[in-house]
Amino acid sequence: MRLPDACPACSAIGKFAACGPGVERIAEEVKKRLPELRFAVMASDTLDKPQAAQELVDQMARRELDLLIGTQIMAKGYHFPHLTLVGVVDGDLGLAGGDPRASERTFQLLQQMSGRSGRGENAGRVLLQTTAPEHPVMKAIVKGDRDAFMNAELREREAYHLPPFWRLASLTVSGEDSHAVIKAAQNLAATAPQNENLRILGPAPAPFAMLRGRYRHRLLIQAPRAVNLSAVLRHWLKTVKLARNLRLLIDIDPYSFL
Repeated sequence: MRLPDACPACSAIGKFAACGPGVERIAEEVKKRLPELRFAVMASDTLDKPQAAQELVDQMARRELDLLIGTQIMAKGYHFPHLTLVGVVDGDLGLAGGDPRASERTFQLLQQMSGRSGRGENAGRVLLQTTAPEHPVMKAIVKGDRDAFMNAELREREAYHLPPFWRLASLTVSGEDSHAVIKAAQNLAATAPQNENLRILGPAPAPFAMLRGRYRHRLLIQAPRAVNLSAVLRHWLKTVKLARNLRLLIDIDPYSFL
């Protein structure tokens, strides 16, 4: 439904805040709508000991639970012999945020989650919620066509000079003063080497623009694989002076872009 201008309950204007469903919210809905079901929550912040996850898996195997509500931790190779239905809420959430590996990670996660269903004698079914059914990741999952997805992903990465065809480096400036962080990141970009083999993207707010009370601005550097990226960065950054209250995080070939 369209977001209303005012709250239907109290008539407050401009007070709505976006929030994900969360496993606790889903558990509340299940308790309200399906009170007869025996269920448990499987999330890293609800498991108080290392063997707690396996205990839930064993409970499912003994048919002591009808429903397991969980986060990505459920996809980590656990075997549920009697599980025949998997539902993924907000299955396309991982595609947002500008991470060049977002499609790859989302495909891998959804494929792993889908594989939890129907591993025993009975056939399984997977329900995937998405606002982008035409996205290549969603189409590939529905068709079960991993190779087609990988080939399309490689073509896109080559076209946009992303790994494995080019290399990347991430430079993130952080600090408690947002104006100082932005200015330092802009100065860093202004001193970038004028090299036709390099592409400088940004600066721009990092996906987590505020983390542990610190503002974060980031630059991405693209370079062909033949370029010695470490040497280029050393030569560039040895002339850069940051204020003592600012930090610069350098990540070459980053695995995570958050």
